[in-house]
Amino acid sequence: MDIVFLRGLRIETVIGIHDWEKEIKQPVVLDLEMSTDVARAAASDRIEDALDYKAVSKRLKQFVGESRVELVETLAERCAGIIRDEFGVRWVRLRLNKIGAVSDATDVGVVIERGARG
Repeated sequence: MDIVFLRGLRIETVIGIHDWEKEIKQPVVLDLEMSTDVARAAASDRIEDALDYKAVSKRLKQFVGESRVELVETLAERCAGIIRDEFGVRWVRLRLNKIGAVSDATDVGVVIERGARG
């Protein structure tokens, strides 16, 4: 199993449980690790044979940017589903950071893994 990663994908979205949070966009940051087999893409040197991380990024930016959820858990689960269902990824590790959600912490969020490794 090979891994394609994407780190620090910052997206503005409506997320939170408080009334004031439902009225504004806040930043979240995604870090992704996605299983793939890079051998075919390496041999052909063609994007069509690769897991296109730019396409993954574009899709997540569109989805997250339009989302309105209360919990980081909900958003993380939905993003993992998109990656697995739409991009054929068997295993994904996703870290979702809701920057500044706790005043005395720099980062807060969830890390989930979905699918089978290998």
